[in-house]
Amino acid sequence: MSRSEPKQSPRVVLYAAQGCHLCERANAQLAALRDELGFEFDHVAIDGDRELEARYRELIPVVEIDGERVCTYYVQPEPFRRKLAAAQAAGETAGL
Repeated sequence: MSRSEPKQSPRVVLYAAQGCHLCERANAQLAALRDELGFEFDHVAIDGDRELEARYRELIPVVEIDGERVCTYYVQPEPFRRKLAAAQAAGETAGL
């Protein structure tokens, strides 16, 4: 009988910039959702990084789950919950 590996939580990343009020709002919303749903998220500042600036500046805040863009400009809680649940289910299926 093989041991199952611990479940790996989906990787949630917020790409944001300093002084961006929408980014501050998205950060607060993700913190509240994290408290409710129990995921961790990384906050990545794009300021001064030419590659990240080129990729995200016009869309910030940007939220990705496991590298897939799921939110731009605003975090909509219900679609975020659905996409997080789908990523969690995919992770559980991949671990079988």
